[in-house]
Amino acid sequence: MFLIALSPILWLILALSVLKMAAYKACPLALLIALAAGIFVNDMSIPHAVQATLEGVALACWPILLVIVAAIFTYNLSLQTKAMDVIKKMLTSVSNDRRVLILLIGWGFGGFLEGMAGFGTAIAIPAGMLAGIGINPVLSAMVCLIANSVPTAYGSIGIPLVTLGNVTDIDPVLLATYTSLQLAPLTLLCPFLMVIVAGHSLKALKGMLLMCTAAAVCFVLPEIAVSMFMGPELAVVAGGIGAMAAIVACAKLVPVNDPAYAMPPHGHEDPVTAASGLKAWLSFILIFVFLLMTSKLVPVIHDPLNLIKSSVLIYDGPGGEPYTFTWVATPGILILLAAFIGGSVQGASFGEILGCLKRTVYNLRFTIITIITVIATAKVMGYAGMTHEIAETAVAATGTAYPLIAAFIGSIGTFITGSATSSCVLFGKLQTDSAIAIGATPAAQAWIAAANATGACAGKMISPQSIAIAVASIGTVGCEGRLLHFAVKFYLPFIIIMGCIVYFGQHIVG
Repeated sequence: MFLIALSPILWLILALSVLKMAAYKACPLALLIALAAGIFVNDMSIPHAVQATLEGVALACWPILLVIVAAIFTYNLSLQTKAMDVIKKMLTSVSNDRRVLILLIGWGFGGFLEGMAGFGTAIAIPAGMLAGIGINPVLSAMVCLIANSVPTAYGSIGIPLVTLGNVTDIDPVLLATYTSLQLAPLTLLCPFLMVIVAGHSLKALKGMLLMCTAAAVCFVLPEIAVSMFMGPELAVVAGGIGAMAAIVACAKLVPVNDPAYAMPPHGHEDPVTAASGLKAWLSFILIFVFLLMTSKLVPVIHDPLNLIKSSVLIYDGPGGEPYTFTWVATPGILILLAAFIGGSVQGASFGEILGCLKRTVYNLRFTIITIITVIATAKVMGYAGMTHEIAETAVAATGTAYPLIAAFIGSIGTFITGSATSSCVLFGKLQTDSAIAIGATPAAQAWIAAANATGACAGKMISPQSIAIAVASIGTVGCEGRLLHFAVKFYLPFIIIMGCIVYFGQHIVG
């Protein structure tokens, strides 16, 4: 029974890692395997199997795919209007020390992009920018793989944690809080690791300790605060903004002038005016403002908008609950609104904006197929009792030591799929079922569930998809093996530390 319950996941491992099959081809087959196992082995009726699939499609489309499409559309529109060129110019004018620029672009701006768009943009754009200003391309990819690890749980306006909340029925605010606390030690470490890698030695930290500390602390504290009081949507966005502000402040107040790390001088460029800078950042600023104003911090706006919703009972079998569509106060709608306003101010016509949106949806067509089928697969596995069967076996093998491997399981999900969201869909329910099986308290159950998102961050570093994106962004063919070898050296200690944090932390929160 265990192997049959595990069969959709085993198929994904085989198809994606061994057969090198595209995810949009492998995931529909995983859904068919799950349906066959549920119907013929687990006695799931055909109507219930169809209903479980439809509930997965509903969850995938609203709100998950809506947020993904809106976030990538915002970024694509900033490219079309040349706003991203202005942002790049502003960032590269801060310092001529490559360590500072690696922190500012890779860590601060990369974290901001992960929070706003996710799905590879936070590796592709910073790595491409760093290589474009003269930093070694492979080095650019390496530091961006490190930088993109810890923000991954909050990518695309917090969609992995929002999804984890939907899958496990745990408050996303609690999940976001626990995730930020689990990640805090590694988040504090990342800027230091990036500088060491940038300079190929511990000596590279000379003169950079203050900036690294500021970049780390000003990332972690806003992330934890926003997670606790608002939830996952803006946590890493706030962290990225805090880190960029801290790095710029340190670069201006305590300049770093080490000739060993100085960048070659560029030709004279006119400075960016405040007006053009504001216009370039407008879409992202509006997203931040809209999500803030409609959060629980502003109940006079939040409460009425959240009444505009519809509840539909899609799955009427055991454990089924009405699925709620929130029509206005959902991040995807707010991001689309911000993008349309920002694009209009930046000079794009309504037709050009719609054209960009159409191209974005078309370019994401394979991602759309992947996410719909992987979430439908998870729903079928959950309602058919397959996830519960896997959890019981995992707990039987590990006993009360299960929390030690909870983050590792989350990392495997991201390694396979390249997506923290997909990992949370595949293994989120498994984590809570396992936590229940070992007698964890409700708080400890949420802590162990959050470990799935925490582990997904480590898995992101070694994901073939992340490495392929990094290689494409720097235009250097054939360095995939070198990047994977580099990433594994960081993945292993990361996942061991995460396992210890989850194991010992469960006793504190529980």
